[in-house]
Amino acid sequence: MADLDDIREGNKFGIGIEQKNPSFHIKGTGNLLWGAKDRMTRIFNPQTARTVMLAFDHGFIMGPTSGLERIDLTIVPLMEYADCLMCARGILQSSVPANINKPICLRSDAGTTILTELNDNVLIDIEDAIRMNVSAMAIMLAIGDPTMEARTIANLCKMVDLGTKYGIPVMGVTAVGKDMVRDARYFGMASRVCAENGANIVKTYYCEGFENVVAACPVPIVIAGGKKLPEKEALELCYMAINDGAAGVDMGRNVFQSEDPVAMIQAVSSVVHQNYTVDQAFELFEELKQE
Repeated sequence: MADLDDIREGNKFGIGIEQKNPSFHIKGTGNLLWGAKDRMTRIFNPQTARTVMLAFDHGFIMGPTSGLERIDLTIVPLMEYADCLMCARGILQSSVPANINKPICLRSDAGTTILTELNDNVLIDIEDAIRMNVSAMAIMLAIGDPTMEARTIANLCKMVDLGTKYGIPVMGVTAVGKDMVRDARYFGMASRVCAENGANIVKTYYCEGFENVVAACPVPIVIAGGKKLPEKEALELCYMAINDGAAGVDMGRNVFQSEDPVAMIQAVSSVVHQNYTVDQAFELFEELKQE
């Protein structure tokens, strides 16, 4: 308890000085509750308002795909260079060191694998996300899939309801509908649907006209890396996305399947946070690869 013999009257009230209410540095988060803002700040660097997310949730539909055979050997050495880790709960519990002190974006739906029809997903219990102290929850949306679209949008809405209750942001992950053209019109619609239904972050793909996709989405967009590209092409993808307004990347295969994953994630980070050009980032990659 405070010493009752030394209670001093306050006298510095700043009369005449208006209290500052600074705007928040992350797009679309100004009206979130404190806990959600705190979690978003862990994901998005306060200096750049951008993020390098390392995605290694592929195994929940693909199993031990190339680069993810041993999480402890291939992914753990990359974690210190990422701003946020995206994975499923089984891998988080079994293979991610609890002292890594990195924000987690937890894959929070689960369902079918690549052996059957994808996207028939159900939600995991939000209590798992709370117990694991995650910073965000990722939910997939199959916009344009006549069978799964309504179900996946309902999954997002339910998780947004729960996330709002407990102060945990939700990331909408746009899967590509089979019958939809992969262009700005489609990704713009899919991203906006995520945001309209309460997603705090959207993960989607880069495309021609991406600046329109970003402009029409009121929350941060991070791009998926997609299939493995040659390193310089992957860095060019990052550069173009950031230049067109993306708030970061959520890359997996283009990092952990690289010829030098540790060098690659640092090169990606140089584009996202230091505004490196493609040539500068690729030069950094080559230098780090020799160390």
